Amino acid sequence: MLKSFRIIFFYISLLLSSGILTGQVEEIDPPSDIKTITFGSQKDISILPIINLNERIYLEFDVLNNLEKDFYYVIEHFDYDWTPSRLMKSEYLDGMDNLRIFNYENSFNTYQIYSHYRLQIPNPQTRLKVSGNYLIKIFDENDDLVFSRKFMVVEQQVGVGVQIKRSRNVALINEAQTVDFSIKSNNLNLNNPTETVKTVIVQNNNLKTAIYDLKPQYTLGNELVYRYNDNSLFWGGNEYLFFENKDVRMANLGIQYIDLQDLYHSYLYTDIDRSSRKYTYNPDINGGFKITVLDRQDPSIEADYTYVHFSLLAEEFLNQSVYVYGGFNNFSIINDNKMTFNVEKGIYELSMLLKQGFYNYKYVVVDNDNTLFEGAVSGNFDETENNYKVIVYYRDLGARYDKIIGLGEANSIQITN
Repeated sequence: MLKSFRIIFFYISLLLSSGILTGQVEEIDPPSDIKTITFGSQKDISILPIINLNERIYLEFDVLNNLEKDFYYVIEHFDYDWTPSRLMKSEYLDGMDNLRIFNYENSFNTYQIYSHYRLQIPNPQTRLKVSGNYLIKIFDENDDLVFSRKFMVVEQQVGVGVQIKRSRNVALINEAQTVDFSIKSNNLNLNNPTETVKTVIVQNNNLKTAIYDLKPQYTLGNELVYRYNDNSLFWGGNEYLFFENKDVRMANLGIQYIDLQDLYHSYLYTDIDRSSRKYTYNPDINGGFKITVLDRQDPSIEADYTYVHFSLLAEEFLNQSVYVYGGFNNFSIINDNKMTFNVEKGIYELSMLLKQGFYNYKYVVVDNDNTLFEGAVSGNFDETENNYKVIVYYRDLGARYDKIIGLGEANSIQITN
C-alpha cells in the first residue's frame, strides 16, 4: 500500500511540476506494412535523432511489399514545446522539400519481400538553415500521411554540465534518479534567462517521457544552475531485456527455439515479473536496436523478417494493459505491441514481425487513463544504468524562434548522493 501511494504521489507531483506538455505535435506511427524505421546521425542504428547544424541525418525504413511505391518527405520547424514556429519555410530550409525519395532497393534472398528506402538530409535539394526542433513527414503517392518523426538540430554555443543524483526524496531514494545540470555561457549573453532559456531532459532517448521547461534556480556569474528535488526526477526503471536473431536457422541470444513456416518464427524465453525482485546489472543499449545478420554483406536488404514471440509470466493486470515497448517501435503504445493474457497458461503473449537484429525491450503497463507505468513489471531501482540528455533552447529578445544552443549528456552509472 505504501509503495502504491508513493507511485501515485510521484506521478502527480511530476505532472504538476515538470512541464510535461499536452499541446505538442505528436508523431504519427506507421501502418503495419512499414517496419524498421531508423532515424539518426548513424545509419542502421536507433538513437535520438539530434545532430549539429550541417551534419547529416539518415532516415531509413522498409515497406513489406514489392510495389516500389513512391514516398515524399516534408519538413516543418517547431518551437521548443513542439508547437509550430513562426518561421516561413524559406527561413529554415535552403532549397525545397515535398520531394520524392529516390533511393530504395528491393530485398535480396529473403522470405519476406520488402523495399528498403533511404533518405539523408542535407542533400542536394534540401538543406537546413537554422537550429531547433523539426518534424519530418512521409507521404505516399496519394498524398496521405504515412508516418512522421521528430528530430533536433543543435548549434553548440553554451556548455551544459549534467550530473545524476539519487532522489533527495527519502521515500523514493531507492527507486528514482534526479538530474542536476548547469548551463555555462562564455561568449553568449543570455538575457532574462528565466523567460528566454528553455530546457528539455530526455531519459534513454525517449522523447515521450521528457521533462520540459525547468527554470534556472539561481545564477553564478555566467552559469545557470538547476538543482531540483522533485521536478527533474525520473523513475530509475530496470535494465532492458534483449534478444538477437541474426541467424534465423538456430537459437540465438535470448531465443529458446525457432520454427520455419511461411516465415521464420523466433520464440523467446518466457520473462518474469521483476518488480519485486532485487536489481541485477544486465548490460543493455537503453532501449535501442540495431539490424544485424550473419553471413550477409548488407543487412539493410539481406536481413529477413521473423515473427518474434514474446511471453510474460505475471498475474493479470485488471483494468490495465501490458505492452512490449522499446526504440524499435519508437516507444509507442499501439495495438501492434499490445499483449494478450492467456488464461489457461497464466501468461501474457504477443507475436511481432521484426527484422533480424539485436533488440532491447521491456514490458510496460498502461491504465484506463492512458497513464504509463514503465516499472510496473520491471521494477524501479536507483542503480539502473540510464542515459540522460539535456537540450537547451534560447530565444533572444525579439527573436521569432527557439534555437538549440546546447546539449549535455550523462550516465547514471556515475550516480552520486
